[in-house]
Amino acid sequence: MYSPSGGIPEALARKLNAATVEKEAETAGGGDKKEHLYKILVIGELGTGKTSIIKRYVHQFFSQHYRATIGVDFALKVLNWDADTLIRLQLWDIAGQERFGNMTRVYYKEAVGAFVVFDVTRASTFDAVTKWKNDLDSKVQLSDGSPVPCVLLANKCDQTKEGLVNNTAQMDEFCKEKGFIGWYETSAKENINIDDAARFLVTKILEKDKAMQLGDEERDRDRVILERNGPQSPSARKSCC
Repeated sequence: MYSPSGGIPEALARKLNAATVEKEAETAGGGDKKEHLYKILVIGELGTGKTSIIKRYVHQFFSQHYRATIGVDFALKVLNWDADTLIRLQLWDIAGQERFGNMTRVYYKEAVGAFVVFDVTRASTFDAVTKWKNDLDSKVQLSDGSPVPCVLLANKCDQTKEGLVNNTAQMDEFCKEKGFIGWYETSAKENINIDDAARFLVTKILEKDKAMQLGDEERDRDRVILERNGPQSPSARKSCC
């Protein structure tokens, strides 16, 4: 399922996007267990450890030797969330050099959550975080028009840190200002906070999903009431003198 050295052609990327929508529609209808298929983007500068994070999260595996991702790869993580809910996460590993390429709009399509990753040992990768977040927000939104929930990952925290990441309060303020729902220091090598960060993101996605469904149901009820009552007659609309 996961090809660390390959890349997903555009046609396959489009099929995967369509499959995400179709699978969610299929699983929304019935059965004892509610199923969700969520597409999660993992983006950030080249060499920040995106592939290592995905490998650690999905396969509990780490290697020092990865070739740079070309284009995009993806992996699948299945979560038995609770007794009533099964979640399938499609994790899309977007190559660091893809930020402003024409393909990113295709890769981002149908995503409902994202991680932006930077390397705490290279301050330049943190400087690029805002550009990645802006690129994400400009190319994909949720069905209600709001930004997709996005978590910032300060990766390689087992090594010496540079820059703002050394100041927790300033990092909190930065995330609030830039629209991140939270941030975590992570290490794929030492398996630090990766599961926690993913669980936090999925929790926020579920909350947003539920809120949008409730909003849709409320709008449907209002429409039914309006249709049932019908348009008011001219005499009913007249005010008394």
